[in-house]
Amino acid sequence: MLKQRIITAAILIPIVIAVIFLLDTVWFSALFAVFVAIGAWEWAGLCKISKKYQYLYSLITMLILAGLYSTSNSGIYNGLILSGVVYWVIAVVMVFSYQKQRNFLPKSTLVLLIIGQLLLIPMWVSLTVLKSFPENGAILIMLLMLLIWGADTAAYFVGKKWGKRRLASRVSPGKTWEGSIGGVVAGIAIALAYVIVSDTMPNHGIALIGLSFLTVSISIIGDLMESMVKREADIKDSGNILPGHGGVMDRIDSLTAAGPVFVFGVVHLGIGI
Repeated sequence: MLKQRIITAAILIPIVIAVIFLLDTVWFSALFAVFVAIGAWEWAGLCKISKKYQYLYSLITMLILAGLYSTSNSGIYNGLILSGVVYWVIAVVMVFSYQKQRNFLPKSTLVLLIIGQLLLIPMWVSLTVLKSFPENGAILIMLLMLLIWGADTAAYFVGKKWGKRRLASRVSPGKTWEGSIGGVVAGIAIALAYVIVSDTMPNHGIALIGLSFLTVSISIIGDLMESMVKREADIKDSGNILPGHGGVMDRIDSLTAAGPVFVFGVVHLGIGI
């Protein structure tokens, strides 16, 4: 399994980096929308609806994204990013309540499908907004990806080596407090390295490190949220499109949470703009 994960990651990471730096905003957003549509199809599967309605849900998601891009209304974009942030505040409560055997996850399929939109659309909007920054949009997207990848990798190896205390055993038994702390520390180290290399102003540097801490922390909740939904659906992986990793949703669960929080902080703290 680990070998498969490494091979898949070795293939995907260069492609992702090329997409981030070589494509303009239009093509980046369009390609990412396709990726999101696959995630929507998988999410609909977790909601246990038929294949026909999975395709319909995916198509509706694509049409929403196309409509959003055609309007390019900053007020709507900011509102959607804020809705993503608010949702993840609620998700923190849902995840840790589930751990305490109080299940607040909606039973209604319709509500779960709406939650899927709250996961996917603000994430897409967030990365589209970052990409549109004329000077350093691609660099900030890369920083966001490095925060998630670095934290995920550190959490895995630290947890494997020293993990003893379960973070949320009912939600995801494999995650430990030690691994999560290792992931957060890795995220802070990556942010610190970025601040030093980019010669960021001291006040912006401190704000960015603090934002990175929050981003990595909420990315863990993103992972736990999808694990909770999969557990309720009695499904191990959201899909099998990525060998060793599962489905698209299994790879972007952290990004669904981290994206809106990171971009909200970058915009409202004035970091890197």
